[in-house]
Formats: sequence, C-alpha cells, structure tokens
Amino acid sequence: MSHSRTVEIEGHIIDSGTMQRCFGAVMDLGGSFDVEQFDVGTHEEAESYCRMAVSADDEETLRAILHELHQNGAVLENPSDVELVAAPADKVVPPNFYSTTNHPTEVLYDGEWIDVERIEMDCALVVDPEPETGPNGGPANGPRAYTKVLNAVDEGDLVATDQSGIRVNPPERPRSGGGAFGFMQGGVSSERPSESTIREVAAELREVKSTGGNVMVVAGPAVVHSGAGEALARLVDAGYVDSLSAGNGFATHDLERSLYGTSLGMDVETLEHPRKGHKHHIWTISEVIRAGGIEAAVEQGKVTEGVMYQCVENDVDTVLAGSIRDDGPLPDTITDAVEAQNAIREQAHDADIVLMLATLLHSVAVGNCLPSTTKTVCVDINPATVTQLLDRGSAQAVGMVTDIGTFVPTLAEFVLDDGETDGGRTVVTDDDE
Repeated sequence: MSHSRTVEIEGHIIDSGTMQRCFGAVMDLGGSFDVEQFDVGTHEEAESYCRMAVSADDEETLRAILHELHQNGAVLENPSDVELVAAPADKVVPPNFYSTTNHPTEVLYDGEWIDVERIEMDCALVVDPEPETGPNGGPANGPRAYTKVLNAVDEGDLVATDQSGIRVNPPERPRSGGGAFGFMQGGVSSERPSESTIREVAAELREVKSTGGNVMVVAGPAVVHSGAGEALARLVDAGYVDSLSAGNGFATHDLERSLYGTSLGMDVETLEHPRKGHKHHIWTISEVIRAGGIEAAVEQGKVTEGVMYQCVENDVDTVLAGSIRDDGPLPDTITDAVEAQNAIREQAHDADIVLMLATLLHSVAVGNCLPSTTKTVCVDINPATVTQLLDRGSAQAVGMVTDIGTFVPTLAEFVLDDGETDGGRTVVTDDDE
C-alpha cells in the first residue's frame, strides 16, 4: 500500500534550482511524485508555486523524503501548529526534537508564522509563548522563537519536535547575479581568477562598512608566518575588522613578531633563523604573562605593532579559543571549550561578512555558528579546508585556494587604496561605494 503526502514549495524555485533538487531527492530516495499545480513566475520579481503529491512504499521512506524536501523549503499542505514538548531537564531535549538547519526558519504558532531568531545549524528550536522581553531587549510583542544549543536548554523550555509547523527558507539566487557571492558560485578552484575575485571581496567589505555592517575575521597562524600579518593589521587599523576569532597560536606568532621580529623563530622578511630563535615562541608567552595579558603588554609599551596591537588600540572584539595543543597559553586565551564556543557564537551572530584565513579548525567552528545568509570568504592553500567549509551548506560562500601571504596583502591594497584617507588612516564613510 502506497503512503502519500502533499507538499507546497514557493519562491524563486526555478532560478535557484530548488525544484530540480526536490525532484531529485524524491527519486533518489525511492519515491515518486505527481505535480498537481505549477505556477511559474513570469517576470523578475514574480515567485513560482508548486504543489505536488509525494508517494513511497512505506512510511519510513516517505518520512525520509519529506525531511529532504523540508530542507529545501517545502512545507506540508495545510500545515498545523508546531509540535512543542517541554524539556524534561536542563540540557535534555525531548525525543525526536527538531534539529535546525543554518537557513532562515519560521515556526507556525497559534496560527501565525514566527521568524526564528539567532538561526544556526544543529540546535534545538525553542518557542516562548510569553517572553519577558523582545529580541533586542525591548518590550515583547507576542511569542518568540529562537535556537538553543543543547547545553543551553533549560528544564521546561518548549522544544519543537518533528518538522510539522516549521518552514525553512534556503537563500535564493540573487537577481543581480551577486558578484563574488552569486548563488552557489562558491565551488573550489585554484584556477579561479584570483585578482578579480579579491577585488570583488574588497568591494563587498567597503559596502558592508559603509552601511554600518560588521566584519569578522577568522585567522590562523599562517597569516603571520606567511608575512600577511602586517596587511591584516592595516585593515584592523583602518576600521575594516570588527571582531577577530583566532587561537593561541595566531596571537603568539603575531606578538612574537612585535617582540622579537620573528614568527615561530623565523625572520619573515629574510627567512633566516636567528640564534635561539626557536625559544622566541615560549619567551613571548612568558613576557605577555608577566605583563598581565595582551592589553597590558600594549599599554606597557612591550608590544608596539601587529594585529593584536591594532586590535587593542582599536577596541576590536577578540576571542582566542584554546586547544589541547597550546603552549602557555596566553592569559587571554579561553581554555574552556564551551565558554570559547559561546564567545565565538556571539561574534558570529553579529557578523555580516566573515573572512576565514588559513585555519581549518577555527573556520569550521565559526562556520557552524553562521546562518547561511552570512556572506563568507574562505581562503586556504589546502583545497580540503575550503571544501569542508563549503560543504557545511553556506549558499553565500566564496572559496579560494591560494596562498594566504598573497591574498591578504592584495585584499588590503584593494580595500585601502580606494578609501578616503585622513592622516594616514582610512576613513569609512557612507559615501563609499
């Protein structure tokens, strides 16, 4: 006996390839479909609509198909309110809880669709029928829905189960083409014309800052070791970096460069290894600990240049997340993994564009916190790093396989040479284009 359900899909579903993916998912999972209605948008702003009956030989296969269709924005015909179950204890979610995607999401509650706040993947979805405050701390205006990581779930939280009453809205193809961030243009290729892509990324940075947006940088030690630290420091000083997420290694390399002129014992300019240069790394950590931290080392005049120096001088929100491999670590490094994750999450939720520079682990950590609508640039000499980041599902991501020591200085040149300067410092203005 065949099992069947009817689903609806609407939006720019042809341009964005949504229909192709939905048809393919049904057939790949062993089901069949019957298109009952298909209204095609006939001009640029018009959306399309499709209603189709999906069938499978058994209920389990049908559920798997409906799950895949749901990820692509399909909803059941005549959906019912979201199913909510109270969390039985702190950090414990009900069985069959709904695990979020990184796409913009809505829930149907009390007959109305509510936007889900702070969207990110692999979270529980919680509905608060009578919140004490609104999204920005102001007065509440009706029920709220938001994500919670599992370790933040409180006993009694009303957690969404299954996927009924939940609507996912994957990003659609930009009508303008989207430049470097065109829909699904990411891919991974070392043959992509690098200079033109970097120029488009530079233009995007300027656009974000001119409209008061937030730029987040995720950096690995190779940025400093490759000689690109000076260019990144220039971008920080010019106001093009609002938050920095990195590890103990990146900060230590950068501080070592200021204190001893080396990075991991090597002179970046001459590529020579000074006598006792191999000790500079641990000496740097010792000096910063003695000073009382990075900010104190800057205030005391011990650290006088570099990315961390500029972050202190320009009040850039900085999170250094520790790992089991860290030497020291620096006093500023967050060694509690959950605490570090929460700090990164706050940065990621505020970001309008994220630059991920030569770091696999930190890029994936930040990527897991980002909604699919946040523009993301991932740059690494290793294609596997870029591929893993793009595979997480960001539709608005650009992946570049190239030397970070070339990318960052070129980006800084394109960003800063087009800026208006005042006393040597780039000023971001509303008139910048």
